[in-house]
Amino acid sequence: MNFYQELGPLVFGTRLKRLSDYFLSEINKVYTDLGIPFEASWFGVFYLLDKHGSLSIYEIADTLDVSHSAISQLIKTLQEQKLVILTPSNDDGRRKDIHFSTKGKELLVKIKPVWNALSQTMNTFLEESDVLQKLIKIEDRFGEMPLNERIKSKINV
Repeated sequence: MNFYQELGPLVFGTRLKRLSDYFLSEINKVYTDLGIPFEASWFGVFYLLDKHGSLSIYEIADTLDVSHSAISQLIKTLQEQKLVILTPSNDDGRRKDIHFSTKGKELLVKIKPVWNALSQTMNTFLEESDVLQKLIKIEDRFGEMPLNERIKSKINV
């Protein structure tokens, strides 16, 4: 049993972060090895734009449950890479709609086989486990009462 396994729930977040970092690093290595100029951190935006065609920064941030400023920075990066275009919304002049550029659409075609292979690979890892269901339960519980409140309620001060 390694250090992290020995500490169990005390380092739950650390273990999730380590797994996440490893996972993203390995996915980025796949893109690099295949010569695809794509970052795993762009996935959510690419997936949503592929699914919806165009969305506002607010809609993306809300769907991904990420701050507006984080999505703004990501969209700025994707604009600099000439992968997305911002256009004024037909519904609201203050809002900008984000959609793929031609270069973004071409990149999407290259990354979709990676997504399919990733899905197949992860299904193989997860088919014998209910880890995703347990993660959903944990996320739901955090939604009911934040972790910090749960911890503080158990401290006798």
